[in-house]
Amino acid sequence: MGALAIMVLAFAGYIIMYKLYGQFIGRKIFQLSGACKTPSCEYEDGIDYVPTKKEIIFGHHFTSIAGTGPIVGPAIAIIWGWVPALLWVFIGSIIMGAVHDFGALIISMRNQGKSISEYTAKYINNRTKVFFFLIVFLELWIVIAIFGLVIAIVFAIYPQSVLAVWVEVPIAIYLGYLIYKKGKSPLLWSILALAAMYFFVFLGPWAQFKMPTIAGIPATGVWTIILLAYAFIASTLPVTTLLQPRDFINSHQLVVAMALLILGVLAASFWGGLEMVAPAVQMSPSKAPSMWPFLFITIACGAISGFHSLVSSGTSAKQVRDETDSLFVGYGSMLMEGALATLVIIAVAAGIGMGYTPKGGAETLTGVAAWTTHYSSWAAAAGLGSKVSAFVDGSANMIVVLGIPKVFALAIMGVFVASFAGTTLDTATRIQRYVIAELAGDLRLNFLTGRYVATAIAVGSALVLAFIAGASGTGALKLWPLFGAVNQTLAALALVIITLYLEKQGGLKWLIAGIPAVFMAFMTIWAVIVNQVKFGVDQNVLLQVINICILFIAIWIVIEGLIKFFRMLGKPPEQPETVTAS
Repeated sequence: MGALAIMVLAFAGYIIMYKLYGQFIGRKIFQLSGACKTPSCEYEDGIDYVPTKKEIIFGHHFTSIAGTGPIVGPAIAIIWGWVPALLWVFIGSIIMGAVHDFGALIISMRNQGKSISEYTAKYINNRTKVFFFLIVFLELWIVIAIFGLVIAIVFAIYPQSVLAVWVEVPIAIYLGYLIYKKGKSPLLWSILALAAMYFFVFLGPWAQFKMPTIAGIPATGVWTIILLAYAFIASTLPVTTLLQPRDFINSHQLVVAMALLILGVLAASFWGGLEMVAPAVQMSPSKAPSMWPFLFITIACGAISGFHSLVSSGTSAKQVRDETDSLFVGYGSMLMEGALATLVIIAVAAGIGMGYTPKGGAETLTGVAAWTTHYSSWAAAAGLGSKVSAFVDGSANMIVVLGIPKVFALAIMGVFVASFAGTTLDTATRIQRYVIAELAGDLRLNFLTGRYVATAIAVGSALVLAFIAGASGTGALKLWPLFGAVNQTLAALALVIITLYLEKQGGLKWLIAGIPAVFMAFMTIWAVIVNQVKFGVDQNVLLQVINICILFIAIWIVIEGLIKFFRMLGKPPEQPETVTAS
């Protein structure tokens, strides 16, 4: 099957399933009501709780959940072949990921906008709440540190992206001022803001910035410090100051980037010789782990990701102004991410075959030779830089066919990746602050609940992790082998909570989340056990200890969830939970 046919069929499938399955879940399962007063309206404070138009919150939600996730995962999982990667992205996003994101959003909105770790106590018990908090904290701890490093790597590989990414910050602040202080049109002025940003994108190749070593700290380390300092500032500001306007710009940037990719696939299919050069299925690539269960762990964002439940129940639930908007925000954005992941698969399975120059190589390879060189083994394609560059270079190859010079195509895609990673960094830091404040409040440690103190703990702990291995800021890579399992464990546990929530409503509604919960719990526990054996062979005590803790927590919460589920069987159903209008 050609790249163009894959794209058309996948996109048509997403649209059809949103109309059929998504709307069915919203109408029949969660019974969305516009009469409900949402947390953003009930607790409006101008900082975190802010009623927001669905188009704006969609932009925030999508850019937060996407980041580099739907790029990194497919860019390495393609080593098992493009068919399994594509099938998992398509099926997973529709029946698992979108249900997971949407369900977490709804439950949080019907529980005062609380995080998923907080409302776990309500649906299971207080013991699971503590364990859930530990999983959430570990997830966000790694995310904050690793995404700072990801952006630093993008800046190192594509220095032409630095100018536009940083210029976006003052542009976004000014956009927020115009919209919220002066009452200007969000759509018009955000498009103008995007145009201003793209001026600097095209200026980037002539204004490249390469960070020097400062005080013995390499460029990646310096960027990591700067980015985490930025995350502290951004996550303590009111959402209307930077988060929302920046995300609105990024949502338009997404439209532009995806439009270029779609047109690039179309043009390259007819005039660029675009072909799927990756193998359809490759069961035993060199030195790679088994496809089962690791395909379902490696591709998280784009199919289903536990981090999304944190965004849904962290920032988005506090900004959705009408409950009926949640379908578009929660379910719709996940399908959009699936569409992006589909384009990523095409870029790394076909686009890279249009021209790839190995690092330090003088010859540009094409076709199957280009793909096999980049993906010669699991180790060859495993680095963060390798994953990002496979997508950026493959995408640029397709965009070039549209008549855009490659230097600009690389700048556009580099800025796209770095901007989305920056949004995820902002959001993750803000959510970690919520989580720390909620736990501190429960423990009556009120001095830790303030937004500056809680944020300082979130950023400070990430900074320690980043530099634990030295001045390069790559310390988070020590825990990176755990991230996939932690993330998907969180997804499975979130689905358990959604299942219990729906079981309380009676009938068979719970099957919508229950079947995905069983599948993800089985796959993640399997992966954690396999990892434990590998870490033992490698004699990595640190990863062994943390991994066994993850396994214990996952099994504990699943068992507690099962006990709660069977206790509820046979009991009369409760009325669907809603927040009544006041």
